[in-house]
Amino acid sequence: MLCRTASDLLWMARHIERVDNCARMIDYAHRVALLPDRLEKGRALTESWGAALGALGFEEDYARRYGRLDEHSVLQYLIFDADNPGSIYACLHGARESGRAQRGAISAEMYEDINSSWLRVRDFDWDQLNAEGLPQFLDWMKRRAAAFRGITLGTLVRDEAYTFLSLGTFLERADYTLRLLDLYFGETRQRPSQEAHSAVEYYRLSALLQAISAFETYRKIYRDTITPARVAEMLVLRPDMPRSLASCTAAIHRSVEGLGRGQAPELVRQCGALASELRYGRMDSLLGQGTSPFLKSVMSRLYAISDGINRQFMMSTDIVAA
Repeated sequence: MLCRTASDLLWMARHIERVDNCARMIDYAHRVALLPDRLEKGRALTESWGAALGALGFEEDYARRYGRLDEHSVLQYLIFDADNPGSIYACLHGARESGRAQRGAISAEMYEDINSSWLRVRDFDWDQLNAEGLPQFLDWMKRRAAAFRGITLGTLVRDEAYTFLSLGTFLERADYTLRLLDLYFGETRQRPSQEAHSAVEYYRLSALLQAISAFETYRKIYRDTITPARVAEMLVLRPDMPRSLASCTAAIHRSVEGLGRGQAPELVRQCGALASELRYGRMDSLLGQGTSPFLKSVMSRLYAISDGINRQFMMSTDIVAA
């Protein structure tokens, strides 16, 4: 497979997953911003929208371009801003352009789906957003991302193109899960506590679970009150949770191992080592030095894996070694 094709497919999947994740982050911030001021002591706005921007890595760019922190400006930046490479608008455009360039490598249904989503968002504006409502728009975006993944699963042959799409999806999903964990656990805790200490904390945990479509799953697994420790365990270690780090890193390892075919032993080793630690690890040992060092370590290793994938499969002058 040509390097350009591999790169386009990987980034098409990453952009679609990023659209989904951005919608979910907005959903979380919007829910937390609705907390009564008497509970949040007037800090609901900055502690939700500001924290979301920081978790996505956009805090400095937003401050430079928009200055004041308010809901309207943050939504403009995260949904409609064509100059923000992480906005829903920009990511859908990037995914559509990658799909258009590689129409021979994907199914017709995949391109039609992504193109129709892009055309809808391209013509979307504030009047429509206000008329439909933010929650309804976010739900629509999450469904569109899910539809694309479903069409891919149901129409694309299991070849290298499918593997690069899967790899892009799980790289981006693992990155988002780390950012979400860091948003809630990273800076303020040495380790997740065994219980929520206030009504605000309980509501934040509930909003986090609802934003990643895991509220019902949590109730099904634990059948008990929502606690920070169990939420962290579910998003880090459970292999049956589709957005957990354990699940994502296992999928990354399988994809890289299949693509490498013995020609990328160090990259496969890095992927396998991270996947194994999360598959067989325990929260108390993983968080031995605190939550933030653990999350930063995993993020650093994930970035190293992403760089290795780029060097191994995207930078050859002729073909990828797969």
